[in-house]
Amino acid sequence: MNYAFNELTIIIVLFEEKKELLFSCLENVKNFKVIIIDNADNTDLKLQVEKKFSIHKYILNKKNIGFTKAANHAIKLCDTEYILNINADCFIKENDILYLIKSHQNYKSCFITSPTFYDDEKKLTYNAGCFDEENFSKKTLLLEGDVCVDKVLGSAMLFKKKDITELGLLDENFFMYYEDDDLCRRIKQKNMSVIQIFDAKAQHNHGQSKVKNKLKRIFIRNYHFTYDELYYYFKKGKHNQKFNYIKKKIPNYIIKMIINFIILRFSQSIYYMAKTMAFYKFVKFLKNNS
Repeated sequence: MNYAFNELTIIIVLFEEKKELLFSCLENVKNFKVIIIDNADNTDLKLQVEKKFSIHKYILNKKNIGFTKAANHAIKLCDTEYILNINADCFIKENDILYLIKSHQNYKSCFITSPTFYDDEKKLTYNAGCFDEENFSKKTLLLEGDVCVDKVLGSAMLFKKKDITELGLLDENFFMYYEDDDLCRRIKQKNMSVIQIFDAKAQHNHGQSKVKNKLKRIFIRNYHFTYDELYYYFKKGKHNQKFNYIKKKIPNYIIKMIINFIILRFSQSIYYMAKTMAFYKFVKFLKNNS
């Protein structure tokens, strides 16, 4: 059992997370090495965390470099065999983490083990997923027992440092969305397994880790989601449907952006601005990669 504690590092990437959520998360993993990368450069939070918990490394980034770059930085800093990447709004208990490690050791060609996710009312919120190539959507599979699946949530993924390093880490062209889908797809291409562990439980308070400034939150979420989604399907060679769908809407987006700004509906204006800017960023990407 001591081996498991000594050979696992928890990595957590932050960006304006609530202190209460982070503290609850850390309380469950305090017996493991923990590396925190904060993309919001929150010195006060760092001082409060280090006063209460023993943190292996706590790094403040002067600007928001995105989840994938921060996570890759943390992975490179790890000196243990196993790594568990978790979100600050994900609560997973010590015994469930140890069970993820044990399961990983038991399954041949296993790359990722991931828990089953529940909400704060202990209702199943997500189990496992498969890719729907036809409709560009994600399907949820409600399964019982340990199951090899196409994908799992990036909110809690356990893997070996050796495996993810050899795979090439996370694709840093993704900022904060779809990097987990992309990772799972690349794993499948290497004929390795992604396994959802039914008896390892985690509570995911999805949506509670929020940027305080509403307009900033709207822009960040919609800008990066739009671009990351287009880039994800570009990597699959199936971006044309998504691209053309948004392209047809761009003139309408621009009109709505201006009108909403004039009538002081700034949230709506920012929403359309973000999607428009992300689209043209992707157009530039296509030109540079044609």
